[in-house]
Amino acid sequence: MAAIGEVFKPGDKVPNSGIYRVLHDYKHNREHEVTCVAHTTFPPCNKCGHHPRFELVRKAIHIDVDDDF
Repeated sequence: MAAIGEVFKPGDKVPNSGIYRVLHDYKHNREHEVTCVAHTTFPPCNKCGHHPRFELVRKAIHIDVDDDF
C-alpha cells in the first residue's frame, strides 16, 4: 500500500489504483493528473522518456475488485 504523496517513476509497479499527479520534464509538459490501475506498470512518457514522476493524490478501488460489483 502506498501513502498519499508517495512518488514513483516509470517502470515501477502501481501499488494502488487511484489518481496520480504526473510531473514531466518542465520543458515538455506541465503537471497533470491521470488514473492508474494497481499491479500495472507506470509508463515512460512518449516525449521525455523516463523523466516523469507519478505522485499518489487519491487512492480508489478499481471496480473489478470491489465486492459490490
